[in-house]
Amino acid sequence: MYLFEMINNNIKRIAALQNGISEARKSLLESFGNYISDKLSKKETVNLNFICTHNSRRSHISQIWAQTAAAYYDIPGIKCFSGGTEATAFNPRAVKAMTELGFKIEKEEDSANPVYRVYYSESAEPILCFSKKYDDPFNPHSDFAAIMTCSDADDNCPYIPGAAARFPVRYEDPKKYDDTEQENSKYRERCEQIGAEMLYAFSLIKKY
Repeated sequence: MYLFEMINNNIKRIAALQNGISEARKSLLESFGNYISDKLSKKETVNLNFICTHNSRRSHISQIWAQTAAAYYDIPGIKCFSGGTEATAFNPRAVKAMTELGFKIEKEEDSANPVYRVYYSESAEPILCFSKKYDDPFNPHSDFAAIMTCSDADDNCPYIPGAAARFPVRYEDPKKYDDTEQENSKYRERCEQIGAEMLYAFSLIKKY
């Protein structure tokens, strides 16, 4: 699938970040990729739910990058979702950082928790992003992988009902840099790190 040019260019650039992924981290991402490969080998749809506490930053960024990585590597049957232990809103700082990487993001309405349409290609349906609990009716309720993107959600939710697998792919929260001189650079850094790791995991997936 043809992705937007800026996204393609950024994917090529951030691929170099994969050289800095630790062996332990690679092993975890490989397990994640193997889970997807196994589902695809059985001709099953792969539902991935990326979970963090507020479903405002890391889980949305991961959801977007995973869906994009599936398109980049032409892997069908991947459906990506996100949720939290509580609902807040897709944080505007994260929206801005992803926009700067080439994603076209449209806000449907002005509200406390707006729905965003995230486009990575002219030929793909947009990703719908809004903050919600992980068990919201919008998300799958059985036979999905729970990808825990923050330590708080991972520690406080030892059991995710309906999850067929669980992967603790934790990321540091860029929220700690809000309203500081480092805000923009740290949000970009986290978006690029997540992008590099999702692309690494999906590059290992076997197509059937």
